[in-house]
Amino acid sequence: MHVEPSTAANPERPRIDAEAFHREIQSLRKRILESLGPDDLAHLEKMEGWGKKATALGLATAWMGPNPVAILGLSIGRSTRWMLMHHIGHRGYDRVPGVKPKHTSRVFARGWRRFVDWPDWMIPEAWIHEHNVLHHSHTGEEDDPDLIERNTEWVHALPRPARWALLAVLAATWRASYYAEGTTAAWLGKGGTPPTKEELRSTLWRRCWLPYALLQFGALPLAFAPLGPLAVGSVAINSIAADVLTNLHTFLVVGPNHAGDDLHRFEGRPASKAEHFVRQVVGSTNYATGGDLGDFLQLFLNYQIEHHLFPDIPMLAYQRVQPEVKALCEKYGIPYVQESVWKRFAKMARIFVGDDKQRRDASEAFGIAG
Repeated sequence: MHVEPSTAANPERPRIDAEAFHREIQSLRKRILESLGPDDLAHLEKMEGWGKKATALGLATAWMGPNPVAILGLSIGRSTRWMLMHHIGHRGYDRVPGVKPKHTSRVFARGWRRFVDWPDWMIPEAWIHEHNVLHHSHTGEEDDPDLIERNTEWVHALPRPARWALLAVLAATWRASYYAEGTTAAWLGKGGTPPTKEELRSTLWRRCWLPYALLQFGALPLAFAPLGPLAVGSVAINSIAADVLTNLHTFLVVGPNHAGDDLHRFEGRPASKAEHFVRQVVGSTNYATGGDLGDFLQLFLNYQIEHHLFPDIPMLAYQRVQPEVKALCEKYGIPYVQESVWKRFAKMARIFVGDDKQRRDASEAFGIAG
């Protein structure tokens, strides 16, 4: 269901009781944390297992010439590692009784385990700082590093065909061409001093681009050398194609989370913690939810509203809590936006190319500071 508030100020509409909403959200959070247990860990193992099976299928067929089975298997495996990094990196399993150390934020993708748990274009610590600290603390604000409308203002001056071409190129390369640089720059500059171009470029080559390229496009194909040069070449081609598909997949489910003409962009900081929670709802969108397969394919990022209210809970908990969050939003008159990922991607694309703008009338529409 897609709920869109009136675009005009409505002086007769009562202000949202943000404090009461916040109290109920905190009560719900307490119940969630008290309910965590073996089911959450079994679900995590299940989701991780699906990714491992996809990777195994991809590896088993990657040497047989360029083929869609290998590309899809390798890609799903890589997207699964992204999903795990996102939810484990948010400390989603740290409080679950009996959790294995490897599934905690203290161990997962730390140090040498980066190349086991999340061998991606980004430095895990840099992603955690940019995403967990900056993005979640400033969602939809000027200090949000992932604010698409602001980040693409320069694109709007380009000829129209060039804007759409740039969107396509970004979608196919964004983990390396955009996110690696953005997260690394934010991490290096967390002390208040932005990195120099030389420092940033050096770090990107040493810790992002070269390690990933050597692993996925060098070491992985060479591991098939006993099968001959054709096998090595086939694995290289399949691995590169899988990476493009992983970019397209993750861009599809990550990009639209906070972009659209029915989502809000905010000026300044929230006036209270309660208002911060209201902002997380009116500045985020869900996709279709319910069912492990659909949620897995959307990397459990389809629960974006719930995730921004409760960033540190397990994936299974989002399935349990989503109906209650939706009901609370309806109770307090807070718009709860939910549409298919394809419709949301189209809305995000229109923001990207400058055809639409995000809303800035939160104060008038919802009775909170905008």
